[in-house]
Amino acid sequence: MNKPVENHLPHLFQKASWGRFALKNRIKYGACCVSNYNEREGRITARELARTEVIAGTGCGIITNQGAYPDPLGEGKAYFRQVALHDDRFLPEFEKIAGYIHDAGGVAIQQILHAGRYGGIDLGYCVQPSVVPQTLPHFRPPRELSREQIHAIVAQHADAARRAVKAGFDGTEITSFMGYLLANFNSKFTNQRSDEYGGSVENRGRFMCELIDAIKQATPGHPLVIRLNGAELMDRVGGNSEDECYELMALAARRGADMISVTVGWQEAPESSIGRDIAPGHWNRLARRAKLMLPDVPIAFGVRLPDPEMADRCIRDGDFDFWEVCRPLLADPELLQKAAEARMAENRRCVGSLNCLSRLFRDLPYTCTMNPALGHEVEPEYAITPAAVKKNVMVIGAGPAGMECAIVARRRGHSVTVYEKGDCIGGNFRSYAGLDLANSDDLMSVVRYYETMAKKLGIELRLGTEVNPKLMRGLLHQFDVAVVAAGARVDRQLLPPCDPGALVDALDAAAGRVQCGHRVVILGAGKIGLTLAESLKSRGHDVTLVEADKRIAGDVQPSFKWRHNAWVEELGIPCLTSTRVTRIAREGVTVLDAKGAERFLAADTVVAAVMRKGNQELFHELEWMIDELHGCGDALVPRGLTQAIHEGYRLGARI
Repeated sequence: MNKPVENHLPHLFQKASWGRFALKNRIKYGACCVSNYNEREGRITARELARTEVIAGTGCGIITNQGAYPDPLGEGKAYFRQVALHDDRFLPEFEKIAGYIHDAGGVAIQQILHAGRYGGIDLGYCVQPSVVPQTLPHFRPPRELSREQIHAIVAQHADAARRAVKAGFDGTEITSFMGYLLANFNSKFTNQRSDEYGGSVENRGRFMCELIDAIKQATPGHPLVIRLNGAELMDRVGGNSEDECYELMALAARRGADMISVTVGWQEAPESSIGRDIAPGHWNRLARRAKLMLPDVPIAFGVRLPDPEMADRCIRDGDFDFWEVCRPLLADPELLQKAAEARMAENRRCVGSLNCLSRLFRDLPYTCTMNPALGHEVEPEYAITPAAVKKNVMVIGAGPAGMECAIVARRRGHSVTVYEKGDCIGGNFRSYAGLDLANSDDLMSVVRYYETMAKKLGIELRLGTEVNPKLMRGLLHQFDVAVVAAGARVDRQLLPPCDPGALVDALDAAAGRVQCGHRVVILGAGKIGLTLAESLKSRGHDVTLVEADKRIAGDVQPSFKWRHNAWVEELGIPCLTSTRVTRIAREGVTVLDAKGAERFLAADTVVAAVMRKGNQELFHELEWMIDELHGCGDALVPRGLTQAIHEGYRLGARI
């Protein structure tokens, strides 16, 4: 590691004290929900241990291990492969994790997570303070907790905390983030009890206070962190106001919480809290309010705050005491080293695609769009190791798949040349990213990262050069390997014949190679059609979407479908679903709806954004011209950014 730049980010990397602990910086690794890497009965696996060893090495002063459910029945279990802490038989692996954190110079905190309303995944029901019907159909029907059950849950939390300390953890954490049991008691949305646990803010906070009391009594001298909402975002369904959230924080502080982590949102909140559509720093005001209210209580915060420089300024200005970071370190475990050394151009930024949550909420192990090795740290095949034989590698296409493959292959010692028919790195993704209404800079950071690393690693770029058989005949025997990463194109064969010049390719429109008129009809409401439609509409065009399927956003990542639906509604873009195009003319298109009714849509520009097909021709043309021929990304099967990056990485790691 290079020597850190003198005085760079001095507040973030300032040594600090927290109770009896001396911390090497003001950075807290957040538990980041649950990985789903473990055994169904709750035992930690080798896959999980390898991941946590990487996390321990991120350099955070405090590291929080993922949430473990505390009850043997599993009412608190939210995810199929969530870790358990209700029995001593689970402790050997927890001991290893605590050891990893201590060996790296960090303070180890174990989160205890009872999912409440979102739990009981193996039981067919969930428990919560009151029987409030689920708003999301995949969660289990609720049962109301009795006083005796509440007391038992408090005791289970205390026992789990005691086990965590026995395993070597320095302290514990309880969480209300995302609407788990603690949030269920705190919120008037799910707590409609009339006994001493319901009604006023103080009564609703009674369960929280009992948890704090029991855990601190069970683990004297060991700190307790509590994660509490600064905003639930549940106002529309009768949830807490922000003022009530802060009353609960004050109550936790008076009861003896050693640190408060300020969080935002529930799983079923009708608005976004952590996605790319939330601007970095948007929620900082919530931490600032908590710190002003509780100047003597350490405040941790990091919701949609992915930037170390912004975090440094916030600590300098007294907005909070500790930067709590998780997903940015999943995307790039070397983030803190790069920040300390002023190498942020080399950082793989978390782009807020929430691929991690999309998989987690479908009971799959979480992965990261930007970090293909996440969850595969235990597998040698994912390690970037020196190549046994150094080769000359040709990569055809400078989109994400091609550049990822090129970078990994170069890091392994191969000589790499990238051929790109366009005039810059990024491929079709670059055009798509520039139109993103959420936060185009997040997506464009992917392109900038590839530009930076290509220059740093000495990857030769041949821009404005299209690879074809004629070019290859002039390059015979200069390359050992060719990788086809030439992307995809819109499949016009899915559309009826049209008048000459009547149809514009969506990728040409996105890249600005073709200018759209005022009235635009876009054929296809997948991610490319939607992104183009939203961008055009926001710039004053009159846009209509035509989609053959029953729903729009069919190829959009699950956690972002709702966002496109919301934008379409907010922008007032007409979407004609279950609608087939029968004729395309210069004046517009004729369509047929599901009931057989015909309609003409006048347009100045008709854009084809239907399904894409891979640019696969080179596979056949180059088969007898190169020793090794491979492919990755959309050239194989058109999909998305996650698959492009992951396939490029895996291929680069094995060439």
